[in-house]
Amino acid sequence: MPKTKWVYGFGKAGGDGSAKDRELLGGKGANLAEMCRIGLPVPPGFTLSTELCKWFYANDKKYPKELTSQVTTALAQVEKETGAKFGDPAKPLLLSVRSGARTSMPGMMDTVLNLGLNEETVAGLAGRADKRFAFDSWRRFIQMYSDVVLGVDHGLFEDALEDMKSEVGVTEDTALSGDDLQTLAARYLEIVQEETDAPFPHDPQAQLWGAIGAVFGSWMNRRAITYRRLNNIPSDWGTAVTVQAMVFGNMGEDCATGVAFTRNPATGENVFYGEFLPNAQGEDVVAGIRTPHNLTKAERVASGSDQPSLEEAMPKAFAELMTMRRRLESHYGDMQDIEFTIQQNRLYLLQTRSGKRTAEAALRMAVDMAEARLITRDEAVMRVDAASLDQLLHPTLDPAADKTLLTRGLPASPGAASGKLVLSADKAADWAMAGHKVILARVETSPEDIHGMHAAAGIITARGGMTSHAAVVARGMGRPCVCGASEVMIDEAAAVLKVGDVRINEGDMITIDGGAGEVYQGDVPSISPKLSGAFATLIGWADGARRMGIRANAETAQDARVSLEFGAEGIGLSRTEHMFFDTGRISAMREMIIADSTDGRTKALAKLLPMQRQDFLELFRIMQERPVTIRLLDPPLHEFLPKNAADIAEVAKQAGVSIESVRDRASRLHELNPMLGHRGCRLVVTYPEICAMQARAIFEAAATAGEEMGKAVAVEVMVPLAATKGEIDICRAIIDEVAAEVAKETAAKLNYIVGTMVELPRSCLLADELAESAAFFSFGTNDLTQTVLGISRDDAGQFLRHYADAGLYPQDPFISIDVAGVGALVKLGCERGRQVRPNIKLGICGEHGGDPASVDFFEECGLDYVSCSPYRVPVARLAAAQASIRRKLAG
Repeated sequence: MPKTKWVYGFGKAGGDGSAKDRELLGGKGANLAEMCRIGLPVPPGFTLSTELCKWFYANDKKYPKELTSQVTTALAQVEKETGAKFGDPAKPLLLSVRSGARTSMPGMMDTVLNLGLNEETVAGLAGRADKRFAFDSWRRFIQMYSDVVLGVDHGLFEDALEDMKSEVGVTEDTALSGDDLQTLAARYLEIVQEETDAPFPHDPQAQLWGAIGAVFGSWMNRRAITYRRLNNIPSDWGTAVTVQAMVFGNMGEDCATGVAFTRNPATGENVFYGEFLPNAQGEDVVAGIRTPHNLTKAERVASGSDQPSLEEAMPKAFAELMTMRRRLESHYGDMQDIEFTIQQNRLYLLQTRSGKRTAEAALRMAVDMAEARLITRDEAVMRVDAASLDQLLHPTLDPAADKTLLTRGLPASPGAASGKLVLSADKAADWAMAGHKVILARVETSPEDIHGMHAAAGIITARGGMTSHAAVVARGMGRPCVCGASEVMIDEAAAVLKVGDVRINEGDMITIDGGAGEVYQGDVPSISPKLSGAFATLIGWADGARRMGIRANAETAQDARVSLEFGAEGIGLSRTEHMFFDTGRISAMREMIIADSTDGRTKALAKLLPMQRQDFLELFRIMQERPVTIRLLDPPLHEFLPKNAADIAEVAKQAGVSIESVRDRASRLHELNPMLGHRGCRLVVTYPEICAMQARAIFEAAATAGEEMGKAVAVEVMVPLAATKGEIDICRAIIDEVAAEVAKETAAKLNYIVGTMVELPRSCLLADELAESAAFFSFGTNDLTQTVLGISRDDAGQFLRHYADAGLYPQDPFISIDVAGVGALVKLGCERGRQVRPNIKLGICGEHGGDPASVDFFEECGLDYVSCSPYRVPVARLAAAQASIRRKLAG
């Protein structure tokens, strides 16, 4: 039986792997092998595979028996190619030991440089080079190895270094002499002895295996685990370990180290971009202990630096690097992030990988490269992270502006806004109506705050998470929101917000950055989003590639206009209850609710009819021929009723009833479990007059809009929360009867269909029965997620992160759909609905409609469209295209 191959070499003769082997060799190892294959100047080495990492963790952090011989063989090949020998004082080979997962995790795992030095080999190195270089490398190795492998606090070494510079009277590390560094290295060894009660390991083989174990071990360190969770990187991927011959950027003034990007990662401009340090090692550039220099003369001039650029200081090496830039970008078809070292004027490439970039840069690069035919249009569409488009769709704070940070919370909804601080929803609505921009701050929000949230330019809550009521509603409205700002203390009675000793009075200016989760004092200028030509071009290519339609959730004229600007093809959800929360309408709504007879309710509904009709007419006029899905009243009635004594008294006065009767009505309507209580289509069964009023408002508006357009508008009436076919039939009978009445009264030809929002597990299981009466399904994944998991959004914010850490959920199911549970029911609902009605229209209108991972799943289910908040329409358009391309490539 052949032995498992754990070690893969690379060098002048090429590599055992290639760029395609990322899963086995990690990104670093695969790219090093690939660069060797195409003949680039790469120091030789070998990679221990990710499969070995999995074996390591599965076997109590031990290694397979055959590994030692494979490492010995690979090391011998490196010695042969370099002409140096590991552990030989006469001509020592020094090594770097680095991590390398298949996906870049910058700075999350550990690295050891200059491995192989001890008191004998450092003397040999000093004899071959110079004393300063040798002992500089030795003190660096002691510090790094002791930190990474032995667990000694690196700050102890930094303190010793600062003490040495103070004693000698210098400020830069480079000003220390060889003798100074030899003394410093001796102090470092003393620190190790004191902290570990053992001498520093001098055996190079022991050093090598210690470093390999530490790098594998760093796959499970706290920062790596956190990074993986935040970036949805599976923990079972493991990391590879790359062992490579050292080259030195700290041997003198003809040496340097640096990082370069083949294009500007901030703007996407096709210019060489990066930094370097002369006479330094790689970690000096990223550690910030010295100020790096510009790569190009143009960069140096633009930055106003008086330090020579690499182009000016080492023109030959710079010219070679420019050649490497062109070769790498052409070969990989993407912007590359390159690490390089120059040793005595000779250039070496230590790593290349696809570079991190801003959303703006990603768009520009993808379009430029496609137009230059480096990549195809489909490849360009796949290059841009759909979720990152949020960076471009909302106002952002002016980076040049002065600002005073007040507090931080969770980045619940992106965008920046300034306004006068208000502490109640009613005041937010009143002040906004008076022409003021306001920021609404609450301990937490509830449905009755909706009118103030809509009026506000931005929202702050002291409690709640990324899936709290405030976060979800703000994202749907496109309002910036900072949630969970736990330092905030709100005293509504005193009209003041406090953070520590700082007091912000109601009416004072305040600014929030919802993308960063930050709150600032005063009015901080913001910059409006600019959708560049590259944005429009790429989204146009995406529209040509996608199958699914993209609609928006909108109930106001402003939301509808924004959705059209962002490319929505219709409205997939218009929540009629949001129209009732307006201050000018809530009183009529409350009058209807507290009425104790059908006549009383009908009288109040007559006041609401023209308001709803006007709302629908505005939507139809804006959307023209595009379909508009209108959901009938959904929430339980108690959510519309007042809570405090003053509001209760006001409602009683307007309705001409006693305060006690209002309190009694509110008490009787209160839902202990609003999620599953008297709401949705159940309201229609109990109070059919509500459905009749809404249907009349819809069809009268449709008749007027159709007459104006000369063509019937496309109306989709959605019955919420149906659990049985009978519930849909009751609602549909009322809707059809009113439609016939309006058609007769107006002589209009009405174009409508009736469907249901599928948001209960039972609805998915009985989708075949529901499809007999429903012409379309729109999956309400917010409520469906709550009913499947048995938790609310607010509860989820409290503990889902801990569940994710424990591996109980792969991600927050209120952001990315829970495929195994909620997703399985969606898929089942689609299949059973199509069995009865093959042409049934299938969509989704929950929060998941704007989440790229969820959109990919909906493409798999074959949904006809997804609907999301207006500001996430471009995200959904791109994500839907990527989902289509992904399946085309998969065959």
